Amino acid sequence: MPANLTPQYLEAESEFRKAQTADERLECLQKMWKELPKHKGTDKLQAELKQKISEAKKEVDHDRKNPKKGGVSYKIPRQGAGQIILLGAPNAGKSQVLARLTRATPEVAPYPFTTREPHAGMMDWEDARVQLVDTPPITADFLEPYVGSLIRGADATLLLVDLADDDGPFAAETVQEKLATVKTVLTGELPAEPQDFSIHYARTIVGANKCDAAGANDRLEIVREMFGNRFLIHVFSAEHGTGLEELRTALYKFLNVIRVYTKQPGKPADKNAPFTVPTGSTVIDFAGRVHKDFITGLKNARIWGTGVFDGQPVGREHVLHDKDVVELHM
Repeated sequence: MPANLTPQYLEAESEFRKAQTADERLECLQKMWKELPKHKGTDKLQAELKQKISEAKKEVDHDRKNPKKGGVSYKIPRQGAGQIILLGAPNAGKSQVLARLTRATPEVAPYPFTTREPHAGMMDWEDARVQLVDTPPITADFLEPYVGSLIRGADATLLLVDLADDDGPFAAETVQEKLATVKTVLTGELPAEPQDFSIHYARTIVGANKCDAAGANDRLEIVREMFGNRFLIHVFSAEHGTGLEELRTALYKFLNVIRVYTKQPGKPADKNAPFTVPTGSTVIDFAGRVHKDFITGLKNARIWGTGVFDGQPVGREHVLHDKDVVELHM
């Protein structure tokens, strides 16, 4: 029996994945439980939700009894088609990637720990924009506590590997190991059924930087042996621009979203700033993204785009495609 999950449930699930505190996760889980259809087709999901809610309550109770001591914390609101966190060991080139792909101006210097706090910039890809966030370097002995929260709230991460350093591939492996100690696991694809709900799995691309350095090809072979069966690997040079545009495209496409334009009756489509929604989204999913009240008020829509004739009337469950133009009727 199909689960027939509602748009409200899916929206709460999306918020849960981006929640950064135990209280936020518990609130989202309770909303998911409220919106979950209760029938035989959701028996397994009901059991999983009950377990998650129980664990979240224990986490909230623990945090309240053991408040964290004061420290620096950052929360960067997600903007654009998605948010991607840049991760890496010292001198891997995170700040230079941010500077080359966006208009941000972080300090770029050939010595470690130049970045002390997160810096965000917007990367253009055609008519869409992606938010990139540079973070302080990670080593076996150093991890800013807030980095895990930033990763939890993001859509994906880019793990930088320094091909100019013999230790570069192993330093990147150390980044993964250090993050695992705070229950943050970098992965190429999310597990279908995670065994431990307290662990956050972050979809990750590996970026092999400084491909034009002496000995880079030999180190790249090591990178492919270490990471090739787990991650997509993109090879580039942030300093000289080699492969940088291909990386730009790879980062956008890794978000797995489509662009959808709005249109008012009798007026041309607004193509200045597309909405972005997950691939496979329906008309009702898109309507909820435009305004949450549209979920209940939507009657139908007209579509200009892929697989339809211009202005074709469609129902709420019609699946959208990239660059579709949608006219919503309430």
